[in-house]
Amino acid sequence: MGLLDVFNSIKVKAENFLNEKNVVTDFLAKLEEKTGIKKKIIAAGAVSLTGLYLVYGYGASLVCNLIGFVYPAYYSIKAIESLNKEDDTKWLTYWVVYGVFSLGEFFSDIFLYWFPFYYAFKCLFLLWCMAPMSWNGSQIIYNKVVRPIFLRHEATVDNMVSDISGKAMSAAENLTREVLSTLVKNKSLVTPAPPETKSLPSSSGETSSAKVAPSLPSEEQRSVR
Repeated sequence: MGLLDVFNSIKVKAENFLNEKNVVTDFLAKLEEKTGIKKKIIAAGAVSLTGLYLVYGYGASLVCNLIGFVYPAYYSIKAIESLNKEDDTKWLTYWVVYGVFSLGEFFSDIFLYWFPFYYAFKCLFLLWCMAPMSWNGSQIIYNKVVRPIFLRHEATVDNMVSDISGKAMSAAENLTREVLSTLVKNKSLVTPAPPETKSLPSSSGETSSAKVAPSLPSEEQRSVR
């Protein structure tokens, strides 16, 4: 496939996107009605302004990351909802390469930030990775770099992940057991002792009966009187 075929493929893909019913095309259609300019020209102008902004504008990093995320995310969702599985593999490959690139950029961004037109080249790289052709950047990088490294170290990584997951489960079980044991001990220390039972005072009837009745005078005492 030559460069002319690549440009034609990109042109057809862009025209199909502009003919779809979505938020972007609805906005472009409204602009076309108000200005009288075709939405193809408006889209081309927006792309040109975006390119200039990536070179000279402030916040080019955010714009570049949005370009590398929004379009692939949109078509990834469409791939999930479709019955065809080839597009699923295509966009999964892109996200793997995008993740590897983002990881490498995290450690080298402090140096590459000062490189002239860095974000413009980064945007071109991401566009190459998501380009609608069989030999786009994500396919080449995955097949030439990521896949050989993965196959070479797959068994080692699987054993490492299995070992780490087993240790994590064991640590979680031990921690849960210690927490439950501590809660049981604290509960036994905090639980108050049962109150002592006090005897209630006797009733008035029992009190009067407990008193000694006065002795009556005997017959001898009566006779003496």
